[in-house]
Amino acid sequence: MVMIFGVNFHEQKLVRKALESFYGLGPQTAARILAKYSIHPRAKMGTLPPKVVTALTAELSTMTLESDARKIVQDNIRRLRDMGAYRGRRHAMNLPVRGQKTKGQIETAKKLNKIDRYG
Repeated sequence: MVMIFGVNFHEQKLVRKALESFYGLGPQTAARILAKYSIHPRAKMGTLPPKVVTALTAELSTMTLESDARKIVQDNIRRLRDMGAYRGRRHAMNLPVRGQKTKGQIETAKKLNKIDRYG
């Protein structure tokens, strides 16, 4: 097991996928980090030397990830709701926010829109 940023990853897991598993870190940012430390995109966690693992942990500690990123998203949604914006009202009603049609897929949208947007 390899530990990065307090999370244990199996040695056969791809480094790119391990980085993308953190909330707030997408494919492009993961690719930039891999390029910065010259890690092959298909490299596995078990092949990383300990020096690179500590460097990755240090890099991730400077970024806004996990609970901090979730809090920022919730604050942005709360701001939209408080100022009465159209997007804020759609969030409050658990409806699609980004212009999707509601005739056929409203139930799916309501299921997917179930994050806690009030607290």
